Amino acid sequence: MLPRAIVDGDRVHLTAVRNFTYRTRHDFDIRYEEREVLLSHLQTVDLFVSYWREGPVGHTFLSFGFDNAPPVSISIETRPEMGEGFDPIASLFKQFELIYLVGNEHDLVGSRAIHRNEAIFLYRIRITPENARLLFLIYLERVNEIYDQPEWYHLLSNSCTINIIRYANRIGPSRGFDLRHFLNGFIDRYIYATGLIETDLPFDELRRRSRINDVVHDEYDAPDFSERIRAGLPTIHP
Repeated sequence: MLPRAIVDGDRVHLTAVRNFTYRTRHDFDIRYEEREVLLSHLQTVDLFVSYWREGPVGHTFLSFGFDNAPPVSISIETRPEMGEGFDPIASLFKQFELIYLVGNEHDLVGSRAIHRNEAIFLYRIRITPENARLLFLIYLERVNEIYDQPEWYHLLSNSCTINIIRYANRIGPSRGFDLRHFLNGFIDRYIYATGLIETDLPFDELRRRSRINDVVHDEYDAPDFSERIRAGLPTIHP
């Protein structure tokens, strides 16, 4: 089920927001919800970097944080057919449909950290509320475009990280090509170098403190899950 966004002034109505309940990776209850959020209450953007295996390639997605509602996560992914796995080479030849998955963090983060056993890192992005809202609207525009006209995922031109960089460049200083846009397992090193995340700590220390697998396991059933997985993160300084 593909999501859709209806923007009416300050109010945004989201359909097909995923909020599955997992018992195992392959045993879960399917649940899609509708949500309404207010742009004026959008304050923050966070980046998740998730690794299904150690190496230079991972998955990136964003969460948009509101001061009066739980975050909205948007993950740019492929939609494989039944029994089909992702193949980066095949993705260059129109083999995988692109989807923009709008979901609850308990689902999108918890399923990766617990049920897929992926290593997952959470970074607070240095961004103004105004730019956070502009970025969110860009994402919503793309959500609706994909709903109306399907597109192919492409590792080099229409992937999770390439699109995040593309949209970020629309709201701030445009940065040139960097190999880490493609080898996105190193994307946290890239945004550290650009100052988009906390830089008061050495990078290795920041990365160590940004891995959230343990807290996701410990707080998975907490009603304030999203707050708890952020509780120990380094503070962003102006």
